[in-house]
Amino acid sequence: MKSLIVGLGNIGKEYEHSRHNIGFDILDALSADMDGSFSLERYGYIHKLRYKSRTIILLKPSTFVNLSGKAVNYWLQKEKIKAENLLVVLDDLALHFGSVRMRKKGNDGGHNGLKSINQLIATQDYPRLRFGIGSEFNKGTQVDFVLGGWTKEEEKALNDRKEMAKKMILSFCTLGSDRTMSDYNNK
Repeated sequence: MKSLIVGLGNIGKEYEHSRHNIGFDILDALSADMDGSFSLERYGYIHKLRYKSRTIILLKPSTFVNLSGKAVNYWLQKEKIKAENLLVVLDDLALHFGSVRMRKKGNDGGHNGLKSINQLIATQDYPRLRFGIGSEFNKGTQVDFVLGGWTKEEEKALNDRKEMAKKMILSFCTLGSDRTMSDYNNK
């Protein structure tokens, strides 16, 4: 079986390690655990790996978050992967910081990356791993908050929460979304 794991984020130094780039950061950590590295290919950075006899393709789109659908659609078609074997890893304002939740499908929830993916692959029926970034910002400052860095307090807890997300990704690739949600969603 083959899975496409997409971490959402923006390319460029100014976005590195921002809340909006948590998808990139989680995939970077997973790639490092697997002694691999990303290479720039069409529409994104790719790392293909094997885990428990499964093929896993990690994708960090180079199209910026708001146009992520272009990269996702291309790689799903190129690798002949079905939507149920796609997992999108993204930031979520609606979840408290550090909450990590998997869902089998759903709407875009106001996230422009999901909106782009939904439009270009013509379905909302694919799993996503939402990483809570919280909503501790004043009215009118949402963009600055999302594109900003983590607080010192958040930094202390970040590695533990990224470890949880990595475990959930590997569980998804080997056991599927139902089992992963059952095992991890309330931890």
